[in-house]
Amino acid sequence: MTQSQTDTASTTATDASHVLSVDAMGGDKGPATVVAGLSKFLRKNPDARIIAHGPESELTPLLAKHNIADRVTIHHAADVVMMTDKPKVAFRKGDTTSMWSAIAAVRSGEASVCVSCGNTGALMLMSTIRLRKTDGVNRPAIACLWPSRNPAGFNVMLDAGADISADQDDLLTYALMGASYARNGLDIMRPRVGLLNVGTEDHKGRAELKVANEMIAAAADAGGFDYVGFVEGGDLPTDKVDVVVTDGFTGNVALKTGEGTANLIGDLLRESLMKTPLSMLGALLARGSLKRLTKRIDPRRVNGGVFLGLNQTVIKSHGSADATGVAAALHLAYRLAQNGFSEKLAARVASVAALAQDVPHDTGTEKPGTKTG
Repeated sequence: MTQSQTDTASTTATDASHVLSVDAMGGDKGPATVVAGLSKFLRKNPDARIIAHGPESELTPLLAKHNIADRVTIHHAADVVMMTDKPKVAFRKGDTTSMWSAIAAVRSGEASVCVSCGNTGALMLMSTIRLRKTDGVNRPAIACLWPSRNPAGFNVMLDAGADISADQDDLLTYALMGASYARNGLDIMRPRVGLLNVGTEDHKGRAELKVANEMIAAAADAGGFDYVGFVEGGDLPTDKVDVVVTDGFTGNVALKTGEGTANLIGDLLRESLMKTPLSMLGALLARGSLKRLTKRIDPRRVNGGVFLGLNQTVIKSHGSADATGVAAALHLAYRLAQNGFSEKLAARVASVAALAQDVPHDTGTEKPGTKTG
């Protein structure tokens, strides 16, 4: 019996909520980094099991090197979705790719959450087609964690780039999904939700934002969250709100701007501290505080955008993630799996979907056939 066959027998006997499906070939740094991340994650989660997807000849020695072969099943997949592949091209490669195989394991119930560092567009297309959208969801969204002054240390922001547009119905659905994620991912029992706009006054913003403002407010009680109204870009890292809702174009620009600004500040601070012998002495004396600051704003700690609105959970790790970043995405995936997040999210969206139909939202811009869920 081969290694992968042996491991499959042990994994299938395990509750699927303890099993994560990992595309071991996604990402810029190759399978060695992904497997190193698996090792870091498994050391802290003794009950967890992994299904790793990729060429068996490459993965077997890596698992042996980290001494985790007894906790990882290898599902052989000969092909890889490249970062440069267009989504439709990647999809046409079909079930021979590690990404497809990782999604298929979740679809079949072998694992509870799929994690990949690979091509975002391809992952979203494959996930949407293979796993299907939750009833009541028109457009899935990507939710990311934003460092903030909240007790949890983060705010949730969505959409971070799954779809560049969103109408009022989509924004309502994002609010429901974001609140559910905050409850299950950050333990915030009644999250505060805000709608990103160019100002906090009710008369500001596009027509669909004004209508979404009313719809989200009407759904707050049934959705189990508090609605704080419009918020601005400066509120993203504050303790004013727990969940920030926006369209994918705005969210992605905000996310990339925030990442770039954080990197700039880090570079400038490093240059300043190393500029003179006196500043270097100051840096040495402040080493403890600087380490705490670095850890607090380390983007690897918040690695993992969650695809919300699908029948099962998929997490997209940064393509450039190192072992620490991969482990962080796995920790998030395992937490959501343990909480039964997919089922709770579907129930929450379904229970509130009817509210959208009862709230008037004729903006004069609605497209024919647009769903109200």
